[in-house]
Order: sequence, then structure tokens, then C-alpha cells
Amino acid sequence: MPAEMITTPPLLEVQGLVVTTTGPDGETVRLIDDVSFTVDDGEVVGIVGESGSGKSLTMLAVMGLLPYGLEVASGSIRWRGKDIVGLREQQLRQIRGRDIGMIFQDPMTALNPLRRIGSQLAEAIRLHQKVSRAEARTRVHGLLARVGVKDAATRARAYPHEWSGGMRQRAVIAMAMANDPALLIADEPTTALDVTVQAQVMMTLEQARAELSSALILITHDLGLAAQNASRMLIMYSGRIVEAGSTRDIFLSPTHPYTQGLLRSQLTARDERAYAIPGNPPSPRSRPSGCAFAPRCELARGRSICVEVRPRLETRPNGSRSACHFADEVRSPLPVAPIGSEG
Repeated sequence: MPAEMITTPPLLEVQGLVVTTTGPDGETVRLIDDVSFTVDDGEVVGIVGESGSGKSLTMLAVMGLLPYGLEVASGSIRWRGKDIVGLREQQLRQIRGRDIGMIFQDPMTALNPLRRIGSQLAEAIRLHQKVSRAEARTRVHGLLARVGVKDAATRARAYPHEWSGGMRQRAVIAMAMANDPALLIADEPTTALDVTVQAQVMMTLEQARAELSSALILITHDLGLAAQNASRMLIMYSGRIVEAGSTRDIFLSPTHPYTQGLLRSQLTARDERAYAIPGNPPSPRSRPSGCAFAPRCELARGRSICVEVRPRLETRPNGSRSACHFADEVRSPLPVAPIGSEG
């Protein structure tokens, strides 16, 4: 008999994730609602959506860092095939910081303002590796040099407030790299940085990822930033994934009105008038029973199915997945040059 084929599980596999909290009236509120996705070794995945769509909260659930009062109510989070939901804190620490490194959105809150930057990076190393203080210090200097910090030995003695925003972000990237993780999670890594520094930080992040051969999850509200760095995208809205597919397919042939709206807002530089999606995302306590985007969607007008029936995330002819009853009617917002083409 032929030997059975051995299949390798994804690096990260999230299935049916539901994160809940308790509302002021004692009701259960779903903040993340049935989210499923995978990330393979070395892959770069972008998670895109407006503020409050659930991007960061999903990753905090993966890291076991949900704020007090929130919990994973159902679903699984598998790291290399092993479900890590419900693991004790000590067990999670063996994965968090060693196998998975997270680059938080605000480096000033990620770094302790009362401790020198080098000391904080050394602690991240010694928590997971049996090395002396001197060895950890040498590694810290090497990490800072790898992310573009000149005169690393001297700069490591500085406090966070003595570094600029872009330099602090480099320090946070170095901390995430400290133990050569298999997965990096970057949560809005360029927020509040000017355009030039944004480009430098993203170049540093990509170099770090390439050196480690790590997978990367890039959380952002900027479709353009995701397109430049990710091969695949997950579009989130109101705690759910509404579209998923390759970056090329999502840019050239979006299959959800929300994705179409995000693209139109990105491409208004070619138009005289700026575009913004009308309305606001619903509160998790007041989501429609059907499609959460229906109150803001032009395709949903006059169609009761959009208000009454929640659409399933289904595979479309182009290979992407979309949670829209009328995905076939969604059109590319503007002619767009193929991703990666010149001119």
C-alpha cells in the first residue's frame, strides 16, 4: 500500500473565532463574530478595515492578550496544529514573544518610559533564552543595528522619550525580532508617522521579516499599504471577515461593496472630488440581523434579503471569498493598473 501523505498544518489557523463581552444590561455582545483564516510559513497577509472593525482585537485574541472583560467564547486558534485557546498563562508565554512577535500600534505604550531601551530588549531575550546579561546586551546591539539604529551601543542606553517616533518604532520591531519568531504581527506600524518615516519603517519591517523568513500579519486601515506588502488580504467589517483573497484579485475585481468603497477612497487622488463611504459602522450591540454593511450599501437599497439574512463567506469565480448576496454586481471602482506593473 502506498504510504499516506503527511500534510503540514498551517502556521496559524483560526476557525470560527468568537470574542464576547457583557453589555451594560447583562447581555452578551459579540465583538468578533465567526472569524476564520489561515497563515502559512513565510506568508504576508494584510488585515484591512476601518477603525473598530476588529482587526487588532482578533490578533490580541491570538496572542492571549484580550483586555479584562473580554473572552474567547468559541472557536479555535491553532498554532502549528495545536489549539492554544485556554492554555495557562505560563504556557502562552512559551509561544508569545518567542514563536510570535507583536509590533504594537503605539511604541510609547509598548515601551516602559522608566527603563532604558536596551534593558527592555535584553529582558525580552532573557525571558526566552538562557544567556548571560553580557550576551543579551551584545544581541541587543546587533538587533538595533539590524533595524537601522546607528551607534547602537550608545543609543541603547537612552530612554524611550529620547528617541523620535520612527526610532521608537524600530525599537519595537527589534523587540519583536528578538527571539527569531516564525510569525510577526504588525498592528498599524506606521500610524502617526510622516510619509518618509513610514516608508523607512516598512522597509525595516520587510528586511526583518526576510532575514527571519517569518510570516507577517499586517494590520492596517490603508489598502495601499497592504497592497505594497501583502500577497493576500482579509477585509474586516464590524467584527467579521467580509472578503478574502489575493491582493491582485481584491484590487482588480472586488466582490464586496465595502471593499469597493475602501478602494474608491484610496483612488480619489485621480478624481477631483474625494470619496468617503457614507454613514458609520454599527455598534456591536446594534448590528443588523442581516448584513452589517447593509445600512451603508447602495446595492442593499430596497432589498430585504440584505437586512434580514446574514450573507455567508462564499468562494467566487475569481477564487476570492465574499460575504455579499449580490457579489456578482460589484464592479471595480476605477481602472487600476495590475499590481506590480509599471507606469
